Amino acid sequence: MATIPSLNEANLEAICDVLAATDGGLTGSQIDRFLKACNITDIQPGITKRHRLFEALSVRQRQDGCANNIFAFIKRVMDPVLYNQNPEYFAGLRSRLNRPMAFAGFQVREDGEILPVTPAKTIDDADQRAGRLQSELRRRQVHPDILIYCRSEIIHENYFHAVLEATKSLAEKIRRKSGLTSDGAELATQAFSLGQSGIPVMAFNSLQTDTARSEQTGLMNLFIGLFGAFRNVTAHGPKILWDIGEKDALDLLTLVSLLHRRLDDAVLTRQAQQ
Repeated sequence: MATIPSLNEANLEAICDVLAATDGGLTGSQIDRFLKACNITDIQPGITKRHRLFEALSVRQRQDGCANNIFAFIKRVMDPVLYNQNPEYFAGLRSRLNRPMAFAGFQVREDGEILPVTPAKTIDDADQRAGRLQSELRRRQVHPDILIYCRSEIIHENYFHAVLEATKSLAEKIRRKSGLTSDGAELATQAFSLGQSGIPVMAFNSLQTDTARSEQTGLMNLFIGLFGAFRNVTAHGPKILWDIGEKDALDLLTLVSLLHRRLDDAVLTRQAQQ
């Protein structure tokens, strides 16, 4: 493993403040267990958690002349398998930890690995590196298919390609459920249009009332508009000419989540099955 330069005292103290926080941090017994697992001496086990952790890690860093064992400790704590019963806790801890980590020039990924990044210089910079997009999407309880199709792009806050993959995921689900093979607006029209018969290939509701048929057409137009406004632009335009920020990405991915849920409940009509 390459030598990792020592963290300055402020960075290390901020990291320990997160990991050993009274609310949402490691317990005293967990600190003891993780320090022992990483062969780091617990210098002052009787003091407050965050000071105890800071003393143990800072002494080891001075002994080593590098931060390698500190990072080994962080990776041990942030092993996602430890949180398989509580993924929301892991996401929150990772988001909080990535703020001070960003100032040190590192980021903890969703798989627990630690990657170098350009060091943050302001609090806003640190927040942008702290996985806010993923945390906010989880808070909004977005459809799980978004996290499956866009996992890498969301982790790396890649708004441009998160948008692209999200819209592609909708088209893929329509094709899978309907058996159609087209794409974009053409696919949405073929799948959901009432047409002359008044019966679409896929129905979002019973189609028995004017209100239901209006909803069917309205949802079709949402798909058409989404593909036209976002997928076509992102698929064919260079990233530097199509800028998208965090707020727009969140709103778009929330809309995609709504459409995924409606697709889950949509059914093939008898006419389509004949």
